[in-house]
Amino acid sequence: MITHKTSQQTISNEEIICKSFLSQVRGLMFRGKHNLIMIFNKEKRISLHMFFVFYPIDALLLNKNKEIVEIKRNFKPFTLWNSKEKGKYVVELAFPKEYKVGDKVEINV
Repeated sequence: MITHKTSQQTISNEEIICKSFLSQVRGLMFRGKHNLIMIFNKEKRISLHMFFVFYPIDALLLNKNKEIVEIKRNFKPFTLWNSKEKGKYVVELAFPKEYKVGDKVEINV
């Protein structure tokens, strides 16, 4: 579950959790609409692709304190994105909600 700490609104009730390299490479490829969380060992710049993901998503980049440091809205199928900021978590949302850079979220995995 992902909760927006400021508004106490639920962003996502159910997510796919990706901790391993292989699960992160696969991500949402060839899956129906799902939300997904990638967890990395340390903060780093992130490169994502939407190859074989057939619907747009919002991608949230969170730092180690689970604050949103960058947002890629309406990330379209078959495109690429390289973050400008470093993050420890990536939240991919097939069902976007309201959030902005600086917001803090809670992730229960």
